[in-house]
Amino acid sequence: MAFNSRFHLGIFLFFILTPFTISFILSPSPKPKHKPRVYDILQEYGLPHGIFPDTVKSYNLDKDGNFEVFLKAPCYVEFEYLVYYAEKISGKLGYGSITELKGIKVKRFLFWFNVKEIRVDLPVSDSVYFQIGLVNKKLDIKQFETIHSCKKNGFLLMSSCGGSLRQALQLPAPVNDMQMIITE
Repeated sequence: MAFNSRFHLGIFLFFILTPFTISFILSPSPKPKHKPRVYDILQEYGLPHGIFPDTVKSYNLDKDGNFEVFLKAPCYVEFEYLVYYAEKISGKLGYGSITELKGIKVKRFLFWFNVKEIRVDLPVSDSVYFQIGLVNKKLDIKQFETIHSCKKNGFLLMSSCGGSLRQALQLPAPVNDMQMIITE
């Protein structure tokens, strides 16, 4: 009698659980959440999306705002100034600012300077501020409304800015906090 009731219980469970098991096995797995683009993250933090070039390969952002952005390769973009982007850019993202920035340099006159911070006014105005050492340089936010193409070298950028061929040929990735380009 015990065998018979166990048998009936087994058949009962088989018919009850089989449809759920089959539907679970055959149902498509849930789609992973779509990770937003780094450009969208910048806008969520009140920053213009054109701060980084179009060659972003991936990024990491933790809950404390620490981030890393990885480009396909180091490159140059011309805004009001020539800007160098390393292959890895890191910093701390906060609303309206990126602090502790590493991996972005700006050419001013004959020197390359590390950009330490990028920020905007809150509420947002028409300016973006780049902190270069103790100096804050104010740039028009319109320069950052589009995502710029990244150039592998500054040769064409320098010649279009009125730079000499010698300057253009001496434009490898800046290696020091300050690198002088010698002109004759």
